[in-house]
Amino acid sequence: MTETRLRTWTHSGGYGLAALFVLILALQNLRYGFYDLFYLALVMSLLLLAGLIYTLFSRRQQLSAPGHSIILAATSSLLVAAALVMKAPGLSHWSMPLIMLNLLILPLRRGVVLSCLLIIPSAILAWQSSPAADALFTTTGLILLLAVTALYVWHYDHMAQSAQDLALTDPVTGAQNPRFLDENLQKEISRSMTTGHPLSLICLGLDHSAEIQKLHGTGGLQTLLRNMTRELFAIIRAGDSLYSTSDSEFFLILPFTPEEGVRVIAERIRRIISEQDWPAVGIVSISLGCTTRIDEDTRADTLRARAEQAMAEARQRNADTAWFSQGETSRA
Repeated sequence: MTETRLRTWTHSGGYGLAALFVLILALQNLRYGFYDLFYLALVMSLLLLAGLIYTLFSRRQQLSAPGHSIILAATSSLLVAAALVMKAPGLSHWSMPLIMLNLLILPLRRGVVLSCLLIIPSAILAWQSSPAADALFTTTGLILLLAVTALYVWHYDHMAQSAQDLALTDPVTGAQNPRFLDENLQKEISRSMTTGHPLSLICLGLDHSAEIQKLHGTGGLQTLLRNMTRELFAIIRAGDSLYSTSDSEFFLILPFTPEEGVRVIAERIRRIISEQDWPAVGIVSISLGCTTRIDEDTRADTLRARAEQAMAEARQRNADTAWFSQGETSRA
């Protein structure tokens, strides 16, 4: 289940249960003749039902739907205004489903702020119109509900972010996952075709990686690759992106970089990597294949294959070498 679909289900369930809860309150107040509270609960339930309908209509944009803030702010403001005007002590309990709904649907910080604006007047009203013991019980319950729900939402957001980071990055090196290479490269190609700005690609391979693994083990090779990744992140510019594969290879997408620029960057990377004495491994060398997009390059796999061929050419000529491959221009 995708994050968008999960949020659609949770938002729909939250709105639906809250609307049902408030509707039951409306019927109870109608039964005992409290017509002001009946109409208040009826309007709140209609607002919550509007939130449910909005959720279903915007189910494809749940992560960025702005209407939730408007609906929940209107519902909370209505309850606060009614509590201040009617001064009915029981209204403080009506805020409990709204607190949970604010934190469940809105971003955490926005939900906490809106819930606090709901709790403060409810607590003040409880202390003014109820015995001290009841007011203390109500205030403590509201604060505990806010704290527990906020902690749960924060924990979920943290776990979701960790899962997203694991999906986007390689667990060994920390560079981006290679399965996003072609997708992001295709986006950069489209942008280069639209703007006319140059785009270059580097394929970087660790020389003699099999021998390094035999001598220093898998752990030694992984440590070397992690250290190389940190060094590469320090070299590349903002806007560049780094990807690692399971074959001890890296790809660097370099937007706004012409042929002269990628040659300079590749040589700088080669020199920095080869001149370092890496912990537990010593001196290593790399081979780099570079290429720059030409007008005929419209597909990511074509550009990536040319960079890989350039890297293979660099290894055939000599280890610790950078080789540039120019694309062939079609003739009319």
